[in-house]
Amino acid sequence: MKKADLKVGFSCNNHCLFCVQGRKRIQFKDKDIKQIKKEMKEAVAECDGIVFTGGEPTIRPDFLSLVSFAKNIGFKLIQIQSNGRMFSYPDFCKKTIRAGATEFSPALHGHIGELHDYLTTARGSFAQTVQGIRNLKLLGQEVITNTVITRSNYRHLPEIAELLVSLDVDQYQFAFVHATGNAGENFESIVPRMALTEPYVKAGLDIGIKKKKVVMTEAIPFCFMKGYEDYVAEKYIPPTKIYDFKSVVEDFAEARRKEGKMKGPQCAKCRHNAICEGPWREYPEKFGWKEFRAVGLK
Repeated sequence: MKKADLKVGFSCNNHCLFCVQGRKRIQFKDKDIKQIKKEMKEAVAECDGIVFTGGEPTIRPDFLSLVSFAKNIGFKLIQIQSNGRMFSYPDFCKKTIRAGATEFSPALHGHIGELHDYLTTARGSFAQTVQGIRNLKLLGQEVITNTVITRSNYRHLPEIAELLVSLDVDQYQFAFVHATGNAGENFESIVPRMALTEPYVKAGLDIGIKKKKVVMTEAIPFCFMKGYEDYVAEKYIPPTKIYDFKSVVEDFAEARRKEGKMKGPQCAKCRHNAICEGPWREYPEKFGWKEFRAVGLK
């Protein structure tokens, strides 16, 4: 299934310390509904699914009408990528489902309010996101969560996993922070060393694996995933077309490999080289390649 990733704007009711969109919320006005509908009409000709993202799509006054429009023009999968806060309101959940949403992807970055709210800089956001997940699951919805790995939360990934399993999410993902936007500006306090995160990532995955949940990582090269190679999301991400603010990325996988990520001198010797994308380029530009090691051929 090919997906269209549609950025509706950069306004958000969180202001995450690691947000890759950074100052775009100040630089750009949100797209108007006419532009978004035009992009949806173009996308549905080649994409079966659409992901509403931003920014925070659920705070738009026209959000429900956009979801309805996506359903009416024929998208089979309609995913809402969100911080999950608006779904703490049961009536809003029901309206979104009736409008046509088929999948929900809220983000949870801590196991307790103090940690999550610190990273989102929005007091009470943890309670709302957790309640939003509960509400969606009570309504029988598919919930796929994302947790951004940062210096503040990586030691707590197993506890986050325990919470997500207790909430009965269908899938959870640990995504290594991309050091652009706010994360780039806050690099020293936000970006951890990959070698330090590795045991916590694996312990967090183990919790879901034991409970037969779908678990994934993103932006963690294979050399840090020994024994967990089947949980590298890049192996499974479907073809994706991105409708950004002023540009369209026709092939997100190609853009990741050519522009977003990079390979080191040892990568050519690694047996995973053909499928591994390497880290986001900002990481080795700061820390170098000493942590990365080629995995020997069988």
